Amino acid sequence: MNTNKYYLKPNVVIEPLIERWYAWAHLISPVTAGLNVTHRHMKIMNSYIESSEEHENMVKNPKMLGGPFMDYKTNRVQDIRELLGKTMIDQREVIKLSLAIKKLNEILQKEAKGQSLEDIYPKVPEILKGYIELVYDLNGNPSFRFFENLLYKSNFYTTNTQSIALWATENDSRPFCLSTPRLNEEGVLHLNLPFDHPFIDEISKMKRTPKSYEEIRSLIGDLTEKEELLFQSFFTQEAATPYKEYKGDKVRMRYFGHACILIETDTVSVLVDPLISYYGYTSSVEHFSDYDLPEVIDYVLITHNHQDHILLETLLPLRHKIKNIIVPRSGNGSIQDPNVKLMFNNIGFENVIEIGDLESVNFNDCQITGIPFMGEHSDLDIPSKTCYHIKVDEFTLMFLADSRVLEKRTYEHVKNYIGEVDVIFLGMECDGAPLTWLYGPLMLSEISREHDQSRRLSGSDFKKGMDLVDVFNPLEVYVYAMGQEPWCEFISSIKYTDESNPIVQSNLLVETCNNKGIIAERLYGEKEILYSKKSVRK
Repeated sequence: MNTNKYYLKPNVVIEPLIERWYAWAHLISPVTAGLNVTHRHMKIMNSYIESSEEHENMVKNPKMLGGPFMDYKTNRVQDIRELLGKTMIDQREVIKLSLAIKKLNEILQKEAKGQSLEDIYPKVPEILKGYIELVYDLNGNPSFRFFENLLYKSNFYTTNTQSIALWATENDSRPFCLSTPRLNEEGVLHLNLPFDHPFIDEISKMKRTPKSYEEIRSLIGDLTEKEELLFQSFFTQEAATPYKEYKGDKVRMRYFGHACILIETDTVSVLVDPLISYYGYTSSVEHFSDYDLPEVIDYVLITHNHQDHILLETLLPLRHKIKNIIVPRSGNGSIQDPNVKLMFNNIGFENVIEIGDLESVNFNDCQITGIPFMGEHSDLDIPSKTCYHIKVDEFTLMFLADSRVLEKRTYEHVKNYIGEVDVIFLGMECDGAPLTWLYGPLMLSEISREHDQSRRLSGSDFKKGMDLVDVFNPLEVYVYAMGQEPWCEFISSIKYTDESNPIVQSNLLVETCNNKGIIAERLYGEKEILYSKKSVRK
């Protein structure tokens, strides 16, 4: 290439990987990373090596979508053997950490009977010493908590396993990412770069701002001739359509799919739970893309630490645009609740703000307040989840993500503080996966199938959704966060039919609201709405 200026093609994916597995927050925090490597990745790899045919058959069964089965078009047993061997070397420290955690739990269950825990410290596995505090809960059950920041400063956290895969998407189809590692294949360029590397920011900027090929090329290491040609193919001299900055006197809401909403006024932009598809490829659904985002995003709001609400594939390329990220407050040091702020800080994000229930961030004529987020986390003690109430002048919106309204009185108390809400966004994936689907690798004791099936990652059904409507008296209600869009399937593993319970329940809620004179809809694909900043209630 010459010294001409080039843009990054709009359909180029910057896919973050950890030891070739799709990167999500639980693979970054050292404790959850170790447990997932040991009890998810290694188990799936060994299973595939033993019977790749079983995996091939299982992924053809729609009922097995999202299961622990690798989805490859050809036999990749030898590649998986090599990946397993590499994993045992590259991730040996977090594997040791995982085994030590199991050992410590066995010691506590055997020896901690209510007496002082001080005498047990010498028996703590050597590699855990200095990183944990032993505790009892108020019922006298022994446990422990981590000093998580110390773990990030130790050899348990390394960026050496982090990489990115560059490739051009042509459609919405992708294998379920949590069970299928990204192996070498045609059209995919693997770059061994940590997530905080400036290359990610600079190449992402090139979707809007052109650079010379030599300038972007200088940020990465040696490439083979074939890799060089592939890298060159990701760029074009065709400029992107400029973003038309919103300067209206109303509040503009744009739905990008799943739980992702952009709120804009003439002075501020707020993006909730970013999961954004691409432009310039064949999709079965009209949708907004990252080209429909402003040049500066003032606040990104994260509701909770699940892979479909913290999507690093979207967030890393947006990092250069984001001024602030608001996340739920965490930090109790428990295994199941890794600190979200620490995770973001360690992969190159600055200005990360933690927020708790009924705490607010104020700017211009806008206020963002944390609201209690009940349920959806399989009854685990996970405080790092929050819903958001946004007030712009007199106009109010509330984003309730996957909340399951377990106690209506909680929201009656909230309503006494914040008042009625003009627009509610509510997730109604009311069946949800069982506890072990997401949290299985973190469990220290066996859980019965009955209890596993009972404790679901589920949002609100019709009755629980209507409890919210009755409490907050909204003018509009939108069902979202359903994972229905085709570009979400690789991360959500959801495929509904008209008979699916979440569709039946959300249809009933929409119909009931409409009969009450409340505007209601289940969002899908894209939608734009303009709202007055002034009160429109009679």
